[in-house]
Amino acid sequence: MDTPVGPDDPGPAALSGEWAQGAALLRALFGQHEIGISVRDADLRLRRTNITPGMFGVPAARPGDRFDDVVWARDAAEAEAVLTEVLRTGVPVVSRLHRWRSGEVPPRERTVSVSAFRLLDARGEPAGVATLVEDVTEQERVRGQRELLHSAAERIGFSLDVRSSAQALADVVGEISDLVTVDLTRSVLTGDPLTTVVRGQASLFRAAVAAKAGWPERMPGVGGTFPLLPDSPQVRQLLGGRPLVETGQEIFQALGDDEELIGLLVPEGAHSLVASPLFARGLMLGVVTGWRTSQSPAYAADEVQLIGDIGSRAALGIDNARRYAYEHRTALVLQQQLLPRAVTDSTAAHTVGVYSPAEGGGRGAGRRDRAAGVGGDWFDAIALPSLRVAFVVGDVVGHGLPAAAAMGRLRTAVQNFATLELEPAEVLAHMEDLVQRLAAETPATDSDTTGATCMFAVYDPATGECTFASAGQPAPVFIRPDGSAEQLDIPPGPPLGTGWTAFQSFTVPLEPDGVLALFTDGLFELESCPAEAAAGQVKERLAGLYRAERSLERIGDALLAAVDRAKPRDDIAVLLARPRSVDPDAIASWEFPAGAGSAADARTRVTGQLADWGLADLAFSTELVVSELVTNAVRYAGDPIGVRLIRDEVLICEVSDPSNTQPRLARADSMDEGGRGLFIVAQCSSRWGARYASRGKTIWTEQPLPAQDSRARAGTGGG
Repeated sequence: MDTPVGPDDPGPAALSGEWAQGAALLRALFGQHEIGISVRDADLRLRRTNITPGMFGVPAARPGDRFDDVVWARDAAEAEAVLTEVLRTGVPVVSRLHRWRSGEVPPRERTVSVSAFRLLDARGEPAGVATLVEDVTEQERVRGQRELLHSAAERIGFSLDVRSSAQALADVVGEISDLVTVDLTRSVLTGDPLTTVVRGQASLFRAAVAAKAGWPERMPGVGGTFPLLPDSPQVRQLLGGRPLVETGQEIFQALGDDEELIGLLVPEGAHSLVASPLFARGLMLGVVTGWRTSQSPAYAADEVQLIGDIGSRAALGIDNARRYAYEHRTALVLQQQLLPRAVTDSTAAHTVGVYSPAEGGGRGAGRRDRAAGVGGDWFDAIALPSLRVAFVVGDVVGHGLPAAAAMGRLRTAVQNFATLELEPAEVLAHMEDLVQRLAAETPATDSDTTGATCMFAVYDPATGECTFASAGQPAPVFIRPDGSAEQLDIPPGPPLGTGWTAFQSFTVPLEPDGVLALFTDGLFELESCPAEAAAGQVKERLAGLYRAERSLERIGDALLAAVDRAKPRDDIAVLLARPRSVDPDAIASWEFPAGAGSAADARTRVTGQLADWGLADLAFSTELVVSELVTNAVRYAGDPIGVRLIRDEVLICEVSDPSNTQPRLARADSMDEGGRGLFIVAQCSSRWGARYASRGKTIWTEQPLPAQDSRARAGTGGG
């Protein structure tokens, strides 16, 4: 009896048609050569495929083969893991990218897009996997090269450090190579002007390396060198600007089978290389070399071109870094030559200056050279008459050579104005006029280096007082001998270049053996705190270093060490001064009225004091000096008239009066009755001059002490 057919069941004729269509579909799929079709059983062994030899760059598989019979073991393991998951879960994989490499050396490599679906038997049990494979090698190669070029544009050329630029190049080329070296000429690494590389002199230094599996021990790493390469067609090709593409065997032949040289230059297992010369502005900088070992295929022509394109981009970045290093070094040398001695020692003070360019680098008590951006900060300690000393810190706006040159001009101007013995506020007023004139002379392209800030102070060891005037500088810090610290109340005033000339002077007493710290605002960047709290942190840092019983030199070194850690963006100048006082027994002072007998009284007092000091040999000349100066004060200035003697390494004689009239040295004729006073003073002194206060002036002279007394004082002087 026939089995009844349900209304939804296909009849024999319909089933026969479906089977025919299915068979036709399978014949069509297995007969085409654009998409690879494979059927594998539950053990992932091949049952049927249309993949022919060379279709995907791998040997043809035979029925019963597994993946590791035709492709590299790691690629086979990855493919089998994916298909095993499809068999287990039934979740298909669609268009998954895989890399297939043949087992040859060098291997042939293809990138394929794989889709996989689980097959069920008549009982609905997993019976195997069907895979569809499409070769997308060229599409992926183009996409990968575009991405690599984009990555190179983002990573190369943005650093002004030669080694960082070289390492960025090595890392980018390392994405398509197993090992990479970047070797540069010495002039590139040192920042010197480039010279032409000629045959037999192609000595290179390793600036950067990259490796996927660790760097070989026998090959020079970063900082290494290797012998001069022998003259050969390959070397001439590189020097001519053309890339070199070689197999491992060809390299062995070019090196003359020199085992030592081969060990230095050729990684173990390497089968091909690409060496692309780095040229910029017509001169050779070095070579970037990529190696492929047994795990990778040989370089394709488009990859050679890609490495050349990346190298050309990197060469400009490396040369820009070299030129920056050259300019920076030039500016640093100029800055160091323009700065004063880091350490000075005088009767008035012991000083230590510290300078550090932006992001490290500097000169100070330790005289250490570092690499960084040079600016226009400076410090100075200027010896003045009457044992006084001027303390200066300043900051020119901008960086580089223009700022260093402007700093040199301003430092020279400050020294010249200081020797005029003006009040600190007047010195800054003259500096303002100078900056305005320089700004008028400066081209518009360099206008960022025409402003400046400056702190100018004069310390008098005879009185223990220091007079400050500030043009935009932070207030100085004074650390007392007991270790307590104070930020002195010195208003900053406007910076130089703003047109303001009404600067103010502020006088502060300083305890001997404390520490006065003047600094530019770059010092604030050493503190990891908001800007408004940085001044207090700087004060505490300096006080802590002082309490640690460190010398000024060691405090300067500690500040430089902090610069190394913090890497501030602005340069720093610090002047540390330990003020001293003159022994009261070495000072004698008197005051006289503007009367007829004042000159005689002054001579008597001075002669007696010199006798007490054991300087009777200087009595005659000192009497003449005092007599002439006091007589002039009586005649032209009025009272009170002050006379002061200071005994130090020289004998200083000062006469003060309330007049602001400038003394002038006259050349009297033989018949003139007067006009010889200052001439006599000049003849009796080793040097003389005048300084002015808010009211009145002081004329000072210096006379050398007798040799015996000078030797005695030199033997007992303190440091």
